[in-house]
Amino acid sequence: MDDLSSPAPGIVLSGVDLSLGSGAARVHVLKDISLRIPAGETVGLVGASGSGKSTLLMVMAGLERAERGRIEVAGVDLAGLSEDDLARFRGRHVGIVFQSFHLIPTMTALENVAVPLELAGRPDAFARAGRELEAVGLGARASHYPAQLSGGEQQRVAVARALAPEPPILVADEPTGNLDEATGRQIMDLLFEAHRARGTTLVLVTHDPVLAGRCARVVRLRSGVVEHDSARVFA
Repeated sequence: MDDLSSPAPGIVLSGVDLSLGSGAARVHVLKDISLRIPAGETVGLVGASGSGKSTLLMVMAGLERAERGRIEVAGVDLAGLSEDDLARFRGRHVGIVFQSFHLIPTMTALENVAVPLELAGRPDAFARAGRELEAVGLGARASHYPAQLSGGEQQRVAVARALAPEPPILVADEPTGNLDEATGRQIMDLLFEAHRARGTTLVLVTHDPVLAGRCARVVRLRSGVVEHDSARVFA
């Protein structure tokens, strides 16, 4: 039973199951996953390749729909949302940083950061995008296109884009995977600083034990189940 005096949940998963593929290639990726992540917590999701950690992150972000179980994010049951409503919900509540940046190549850094703000109808989209680029140290690169930026700079733009709508929840899937060690450390400093300054819930997938160790809590997955959760004692 949940402790009613515990902090308000940022993310709650109850009995979540998900299989991907079809026929003989169908794989049971998540198996009866239950997690409660209070608002403002930092959580590292770790595990071997194929353990389900990235899929779990996508379920938390509303990018994958579970077959069974309940998923609540910022107090909202995601199962009750249509695809359009889910997209709008993500735009307001969940910032996402991917390993591969996912910037739009025909848009400048400023335009890339402004995209989610424009979709949300923010009249100050470009002014706010400019401030976010300044915050990640790229104010002077606002007019550059992704191909004109280094990998680290592109990921900084991606971080600025994720943070621009001021989401209460930030998720990151191997955000340093395509970067060298020093650049990766700078990106993680940005994410943890955003957590401290803005009070965001931060959930990240990583293979790096040092990076996972920066989180207040570590959840290890194995073959689609929670093998260890540093916030709990397993019998």
